[in-house]
Amino acid sequence: MIDLTPACKRTADVLMNVTDEQLSGLTPCQKLSLRDLVSHVGGLALAFTAAARKEFGELTDTPPVEGVPLDDDWRTAYPARLAELAAAWREPTAWEGMSRTGGVDFPGEVAGIVALTEVVIHGWDVAAATGQEYEIDPGTLDGVLPHVTAIAAEGPVEGLFGPAVAVADDAPALDRVIAMSGRDPGWGSGIG
Repeated sequence: MIDLTPACKRTADVLMNVTDEQLSGLTPCQKLSLRDLVSHVGGLALAFTAAARKEFGELTDTPPVEGVPLDDDWRTAYPARLAELAAAWREPTAWEGMSRTGGVDFPGEVAGIVALTEVVIHGWDVAAATGQEYEIDPGTLDGVLPHVTAIAAEGPVEGLFGPAVAVADDAPALDRVIAMSGRDPGWGSGIG
């Protein structure tokens, strides 16, 4: 089991600092505006919470839908959803047996790592798009890095990871995670 709480809390903090003016802006996710990306974070929190609880149905059986409007109360609702996501994955049963998300069945421990990876990468995406810092604790990165490394070794995955971006072997762990997901760790900073 890995505690998703630090990543969910950090991403929630980033969401709460997004301004209305920023919502139409660009993001490291080439096909998504910031509004779409924030909506995606709100949706993934619900889907992976249902996956942790083994509450299979519409939330777990369908892939993410683009163009879902933001909830009116997203600044409070989405951070609350992220807190609920972290709480759901603190239950040992979440990591046991089989689970499902996006219509794909996974062992529970894989679904938990996928959930964590989604929160970290999209939290970074929102932070990069809004000029915020995004730091993640080493324990979280230790959980995400092997998963992202394994996916990146298989090559780009449509709708998930683009081609890996080259970074130095001694780059910080978060930069390596972001680069292996097909994003430039310097995006939006003027250094990439």
